[in-house]
Amino acid sequence: MKTATLGIQHLLAMYAGAILVPLIVGGALGLTSEQLTYLVAVDILMCGIATILQVVKNRFFGIGLPVVLGCTFTAVGPMIAIGGEYGVTAIYGSILVSGLVVVLISGVFGKLVRFFPPVVTGTVVTIIGITLIPVAINNMGGGQGASDFGSISNISLAFGTLIFIILMYRFTKGFVQSISILIALLAGTVVAAFMGKVDFSAVTEASYFHMVEPLYFGMPTFEWSAILTMILVAIVSLVESTGVYFALSDITERKLKEEDFAKGYRAEGLAILLGGIFNAFPYTAFSQNVGLIQMTGVKTKKVIMVTGIMLVGLGLVPKIAAFTTIIPTAVLGGAMVAMFGMVISQGIKMLSSVMANSPENSMIVACSVGMGLGVTVVPEIFAQLPASVQILTSNGIVAGSVTAILLNIIFNMIPAKKTTTVIHEEEAQSA
Repeated sequence: MKTATLGIQHLLAMYAGAILVPLIVGGALGLTSEQLTYLVAVDILMCGIATILQVVKNRFFGIGLPVVLGCTFTAVGPMIAIGGEYGVTAIYGSILVSGLVVVLISGVFGKLVRFFPPVVTGTVVTIIGITLIPVAINNMGGGQGASDFGSISNISLAFGTLIFIILMYRFTKGFVQSISILIALLAGTVVAAFMGKVDFSAVTEASYFHMVEPLYFGMPTFEWSAILTMILVAIVSLVESTGVYFALSDITERKLKEEDFAKGYRAEGLAILLGGIFNAFPYTAFSQNVGLIQMTGVKTKKVIMVTGIMLVGLGLVPKIAAFTTIIPTAVLGGAMVAMFGMVISQGIKMLSSVMANSPENSMIVACSVGMGLGVTVVPEIFAQLPASVQILTSNGIVAGSVTAILLNIIFNMIPAKKTTTVIHEEEAQSA
């Protein structure tokens, strides 16, 4: 009974993050209520499978730590952009390829990670967070194109939800604080129901049980810019997961070897691949569950296994998934401001120490964020360039990320001392 209770706690801690990704992406792409219900249900189920893949350690995959996997918010902006430009099938084509790439590089990622220090990953996360804010603000008004966009009722619901989250963060601690966004979504939906702004038809129409369907949205399609974007997202997620692995290694007092990391990355790659096949999403290790482990002091993998099994069970019941789809857009918008703002703050946190280290890092961040945001706001600026070059310039996240990677190599990886020594030697010889 105690194990089940702890498993439910972990489920609640990650649930808001798990359901918000399909709700935001599905809403932005204009999916029907039936499609949205399927998307939420399959996503919950795949979160469970992804978690089990990590917990069950074997020769090929699984890090064997009490780690919970969920949808990465880093992928939200890129998926909306890809879906808007190329369609839903291109999202899953890019997810499939990125998952395959993660599986293939899992053994050597430890060596590649030097190309993605905090100055690069922090910049990427910051750019992604910034590009997501317009989505949140549109939703606060009721959703782009809504007949009542910006109405007093929508604005009141959005700000009421956001204020509720802020108050929860201010006056609660521990587990209650960790599920504050989930509680705020419930409270906002209840208030909206009294205002007559909740449609329960999706719940009444949903079935009590379903089997997941591979390629539900059709055969995947493959676009180079979409694939490159999602590979970058996957690499950033691996870096985030590495931090979670180290934290859990310290908590459980288990020393990790290079092969443990490789198996952890491989499990993540398999989860992303399965997400592409069953039309779910890319996955990463959830840090909020690490906080819960620290709080409870329970470090056993058995609790996380129970959480994974519960998620799989919930994912097979569309009726439960349908309840999440009735959350009004304005309520979602209020929560999204907090969630996406936290993505930006996480990026700033990653950058705060490295920017203080050197003015060069500040220049990397300045140029990369400027390029990423600029291309997002004015995407047609590089329209005259060859198509092969536009793969790197048509998307703000890719443009900003590539800028960060290149500038990091120039400023931090090409040895400057060697150049200085050569100059001094030449001066000595001429003298």
